[in-house]
Amino acid sequence: MTSVAIVTGASSGIGAATARRLAAEGFHVLAAARRADRLDALVKEIEAAGGQATAQVCDVTSDGSVAALTAVAGELPGPVTLLVNNAGGARGLDPVELGSVADWQWMYDVNVLGTLRVTQALLPLLESSGAGTVVVLSSTAGLIVYEGGGGYTAAKHAQTALAETLRLELCGRPVRVIEIDPGMVKTEEFGLVRFGGDAQRAAAVYAGVAEPLVAEDVADCVAWCATRPHHVNVDRLVVRPLAQAAQHKVHRVTPDAGR
Repeated sequence: MTSVAIVTGASSGIGAATARRLAAEGFHVLAAARRADRLDALVKEIEAAGGQATAQVCDVTSDGSVAALTAVAGELPGPVTLLVNNAGGARGLDPVELGSVADWQWMYDVNVLGTLRVTQALLPLLESSGAGTVVVLSSTAGLIVYEGGGGYTAAKHAQTALAETLRLELCGRPVRVIEIDPGMVKTEEFGLVRFGGDAQRAAAVYAGVAEPLVAEDVADCVAWCATRPHHVNVDRLVVRPLAQAAQHKVHRVTPDAGR
């Protein structure tokens, strides 16, 4: 039977790219996100390409919404073997002394508690498959901090801690835990959400960077990790564009001032 892969935050960016890629790898993808219209379009695209997919509207900050997702997953024909906790995001780039408590709360609720809520709900199905995999899409922000990123890095550090702890607690059970930490990824919505829809500020993050990562690069990493033999656990995969040597060191090409 076809294995089921659940992808949260699947309506755009890394989530949508991951759903497409996993469908191409042979999974029946259960695509979960808040925007029904985008999910429906994604499912039609996957099916047109010969894949299998199901859409389910889901808000990872809602217990009831996650329970509904779990119920749908349990009714699909095939074992649930893969969960990709992709839903997340950033808001603001303010220093700690000026940071919005509401923004920090939102980032913690979506990135950390969302991952916790979905993972808790789906663990029984993953374990009963006999070969479950939990992928946590964190960030290099979960490994090192930077000015203005206090809220986001705090949330991503917590998400990383969740993944590491879960791996320890599941040792001896048939569920592996994989953490993927992307660096600079250019997607259509991450920066817009972070800067409240300010397209100019969002674009400035990638100014002069010839080739930042794109969503498909991260989807490729997810697919590679998830399709290793089940006894192989990729604990953590850190992936950055060539231009980003570290969180604070990015090569940018500036236009010739004489032109």
